Amino acid sequence: MSVAYDETPHAARTSDEKAYADESTTAWALAARDGDPAAVENFVRALHRDVRTYVTYLSADPQAADDLAQDTFLRALGSLHRFEGRSSARTWLLSIARRAVIDSYRHASARPRLADTDDWQTVAEFAQPRGRLGFEEGIALAELLEALPDERREAFVLTQLVGLPYAEAAELGDCPVGTVRSRVARARSSLIESLREAERAAPVGAAA
Repeated sequence: MSVAYDETPHAARTSDEKAYADESTTAWALAARDGDPAAVENFVRALHRDVRTYVTYLSADPQAADDLAQDTFLRALGSLHRFEGRSSARTWLLSIARRAVIDSYRHASARPRLADTDDWQTVAEFAQPRGRLGFEEGIALAELLEALPDERREAFVLTQLVGLPYAEAAELGDCPVGTVRSRVARARSSLIESLREAERAAPVGAAA
């Protein structure tokens, strides 16, 4: 399947744009379910970036991001006949991505995990929104997110990077909205504190 992916950062869209995008992707998913090949292309194109961002940071393994994204879409396309549009297609697809990551953890549990990767910066810069103070270097965001507890990292990625509304993130994580807000706030505080520590530890003149 060859598609031109949407490069517009979802976190940068307005609420109206997000709502319209969700309506469109849900309509495409329903049309794809009914056998429309063009709708399949539109569905994948519209949500590929969100899925890749999510699995990249949730799995903390950028080298596995492409495989996990592909696995997510293969699972979704195979399950479209069960999609009824009760939730947005994006929420439904991200729930499949979540299961794909969990399954990958289980599959990898019997073998050693590689600690280092070569393409942290490339993947992080592709996934992160621009213009956020303190996050100029994609590699810094990726490494800081990896240090967060899993639940806080997931909540932060879903709401701050993917741009999912808190209510949908709560639905996806099967927890109250207040829990998601708390996790995001704690994740943000941890990230800010880590950035401050990194700045204090930076050699004098490093920013010159």
